[in-house]
Amino acid sequence: MGARASLPLNGIPASPGIVVGAAHLLRWEVPEVPTRVIPDEAIPAELERLNAALRKAVERLQYVRERAERTAGAAESAIFDVQISVIQDEELAGRVRLMIGQGFTAERAFDTVMVESREHFARSANAMMRERVGDLTDVHIRVLSVLLGLPDYDPVDLPKGANAILITHDLTPSLTLQLDRECIAAIATDAGTRTSHVAILARSLGLPAVVGLLDATTRIETGDRVILDGTAGTLLVRPTTAELSQADARSRAEALQRAQLAKVAGAEAITADGVRLTLRANVDLPDEVGTAATSGADGVGLMRTEFLVVGRASMPTEDEQYESYSNVIRAFDGRPVVIRTFDVGGDKLPVGGYPHEPNPFLGWRAIRMCLDEPELFKTQLRALLRAAVHGDVRIMLPLVVSVDEVRQARFLLEESARELAARGIAHRADIPLGVMIETPAAVLTADALAAEVAFFSIGTNDLVQYTLAVDRGNASLASRFTPLHPAVLRLIRRTVRVGADHGLDVSVCGEMASEPIMAFALIGLGVRTLSVAPLSVPAVKQIIRGIHTSVAAEAVTRACDAGTPAAAEAVLRAALEQELSENP
Repeated sequence: MGARASLPLNGIPASPGIVVGAAHLLRWEVPEVPTRVIPDEAIPAELERLNAALRKAVERLQYVRERAERTAGAAESAIFDVQISVIQDEELAGRVRLMIGQGFTAERAFDTVMVESREHFARSANAMMRERVGDLTDVHIRVLSVLLGLPDYDPVDLPKGANAILITHDLTPSLTLQLDRECIAAIATDAGTRTSHVAILARSLGLPAVVGLLDATTRIETGDRVILDGTAGTLLVRPTTAELSQADARSRAEALQRAQLAKVAGAEAITADGVRLTLRANVDLPDEVGTAATSGADGVGLMRTEFLVVGRASMPTEDEQYESYSNVIRAFDGRPVVIRTFDVGGDKLPVGGYPHEPNPFLGWRAIRMCLDEPELFKTQLRALLRAAVHGDVRIMLPLVVSVDEVRQARFLLEESARELAARGIAHRADIPLGVMIETPAAVLTADALAAEVAFFSIGTNDLVQYTLAVDRGNASLASRFTPLHPAVLRLIRRTVRVGADHGLDVSVCGEMASEPIMAFALIGLGVRTLSVAPLSVPAVKQIIRGIHTSVAAEAVTRACDAGTPAAAEAVLRAALEQELSENP
C-alpha cells in the first residue's frame, strides 16, 4: 500500500506562525458505550474489572496532579484532588456495582450512573453541587476510557521538546491546565472562532493556532506529519517534500518580518499627520506579564482576570488575587493597568466550579454573576483595592447593560474599601471605575452610563456577537462574524461621540483592534486608545505610524454608509493599502 496523499484542511486563523511537527490527537469527550448483557457467572469478573479501572484512573490522576503542581502551583492542581475524591466516592461506586449485579457491563453501568449524576448536579439549586459538573465529566471520560481499552490521550504524556501539534475538538479548562508548553508547539481545534477562548489563549501563549476546522479530529491520526499555518488558517496533513520546503520558506519570511517589526516596538504611536494614540496590551495569563511589559505598550488596557481561575476547583483567595494583580502592576511601573472584574461565563465555563449553561452567552455571566455572588465579588474587589497601592489601577466592569449594575458594583466597591480600612490593611479607595460597552443596550444608553463612570472600553468581541446575533464561538457561523458590518461601525461611532461629549476616554480592547484594517477603521471612528495582544503591539504601531487620521475618518464614513460588510471592508481596505503604499 502506497503512502497516503497529503490532506489540506481549512479553518480560521487564530494565532500567527507556521509550525511543522507531529500531530498529537487528543480526544477528550465521553465515548460511545455499547450495550451488552452479561450472565450471572460473569458478574464477579465484571466487578473486579470496575475496581481495576477505578484504581488505574486514580493512579493516573495522582500523576497528573503532581505534574500540574510542579508547573502551575498547588492551588491550580487542586482540581484533580476533587476528581480523585469523585472516583473514590463509595456511594457512587456502590450504585455502579448494583447495576453490574443486575447484568450490566461495568462500562454501561458506570456510564449510566455518571449521566444521572451529572444531570442531577447540573439541576441542583446548591452552587456547591452545580460546581462539580465539570469534574464529573472529566471522571466520566477518564474511567470509561480505561474500561473500554481506549488509548490515554492526556497531553502530559509527550516527551520534552516533542514539538507536537495538538489536535483536539476544543480546549476545556482542565485540559488547558495540563498543557506543557515545552512539548506543544501549536494548537488546532474543530471548534472555535478567532474570538473564542482557545484562540485568545493561544495568542497569549504565543502558540500558532488554527480553529474552526470542524472535523480535523476525525481525519488526522496521532503521529501524522502536519504543517500548521496559523496566519493563513490552514492545516496540511502528510505534506510532500515540496510543501515542506514552501512552509520553511514562509516560516523564514515571517521570522524576518517579526524581526523588522521588533524595531518599531519602541517607537511612538503617532500617526503620519501627528495624532498621538495610546497603545496598550491585553494580559490574559500571569506569566505573560514580562512579554507584555516589554512589548512597547503603554500599560495594560485589559487584564482578563478570569484566566486566574480557569481549571481550578474553587475561586482564588483574596491574597492569591492580590499577588497576581500586584505582579502585573509592578511590571508596568506606573503605567496604567486596566483590570476587568471576572467575566466568567460564555465560553469560559465551567470555571472556578460553575457549570456550563445551555445558552451561556445570554446567561448567568460577567457582572450578573458577580452581583449575584457579592462575597465572591468583594473578595476580588478587596484584592484590587489592595494591589492598587502599587500603581495606576483602573477597574472595568464587563457586560454592563444598565446604570443599576454600575451603582450596585460601586456600592460593593465602597463596602470592600470600608472592610479593608476596618482591618487596617493598606489600600486605595479612589480607583477609577469604568464599564465595557459590549451590547447594543450599552451603546444606546451610553449617555446615562457616562454620568456614572470614569471611562468606556469597547469590547468588540461581544459587541459584534450581540449586534449580529452570531455566536462568536460557533465555527459554523465564523463567516458571519463580521466586525466591519456597518451596524457595528455605527455603534462604535456613537459610543466614541458620547464619550467625547462627557469627557471620557474611550478605548477598544477587543480582538478587532489587533487587525490592521480594523485598527484603521477604529482610528477613523475616533478611537484614540487601543489595547491588543502583546505580540500584536509592533504590527499595530506600524499601521498607526503609516496612516493619516483624516484619510481613515473619510474612509470609515463611507464604510458606515455601505450596504454590506463586504462593501464596507472593500472601502477600508482600498484606503489602507493606498495609505501604506504612500507612507511605507
